[in-house]
Amino acid sequence: MTEGLIYADKELSRRLERTEAQANADFVEARASMEPESGAAWLDISGTYAMYDGAESPLTQTFGLGLFSDSFEEDLEKAEGFFIARGAPVFHEVSPMTDASLLGVLSVRGYQPIELTSVMYRELAGYSHTADAKFTIRIVDAQEADVWARTAAAGWATEFEGIEDFMFRMGRLTVKAKRTKPFLVELDGSPVAAGGFGIYDDICILAGASTVPEARRQGAQSALLSARLDYGREKGCSLAMMCAAPGSQSQKNAQKNGFKIAYTRIKWQLATGT
Repeated sequence: MTEGLIYADKELSRRLERTEAQANADFVEARASMEPESGAAWLDISGTYAMYDGAESPLTQTFGLGLFSDSFEEDLEKAEGFFIARGAPVFHEVSPMTDASLLGVLSVRGYQPIELTSVMYRELAGYSHTADAKFTIRIVDAQEADVWARTAAAGWATEFEGIEDFMFRMGRLTVKAKRTKPFLVELDGSPVAAGGFGIYDDICILAGASTVPEARRQGAQSALLSARLDYGREKGCSLAMMCAAPGSQSQKNAQKNGFKIAYTRIKWQLATGT
């Protein structure tokens, strides 16, 4: 009855957090290659990935803290030194599958919880879907980086005011990150949606999906999600993962497509002046 059953436990959390960490490390390496003046870099601290992509980048944080090592104080010292030396705030994404004592260590060191994230997964064995013929979905290469980035940025611009230029720059780098497969959705020959995708070992990660305002509520996001899941299964992935804000439409869409919530992750910030 339980053969092949996947438990939401520490081992699964290690796999999911490492997948997201590797995807972000690929992006940081792309930044360092294309914009060496940025000082972008990442560091493996006993299994915890600390990434610097600029003081204001959402990628500047750690993944996996407490999952691969019990040396909480030592690992935090190294991570804090990595960020502070670069003039960056200190953030950690922390899975609830770590030892509960880590929460006390974070509190004593002056950290505060600031954000929650649903980390989700679904199995890909036997996955199939019927493609919506009105959409053309394909993986773009570096030559179409601007097309993909403009589409992604246009979708995100209505969600967060003043973010379009920032997302366009992020999008151009995303296309050029190794192991990243940027998916583009076209309707009647025009790009209407974009989504990130990467494969790490036997897990694929779906990230950064958005649809331009004029093409919403026509099924572009469902088609994009299904196409990426199909591609992951074809390439031998056993699991797919994605993250979303708890209770958000993105989480609901994922659950409609068979994703399960593995756990809710907390993002911690070191208080200024600590």
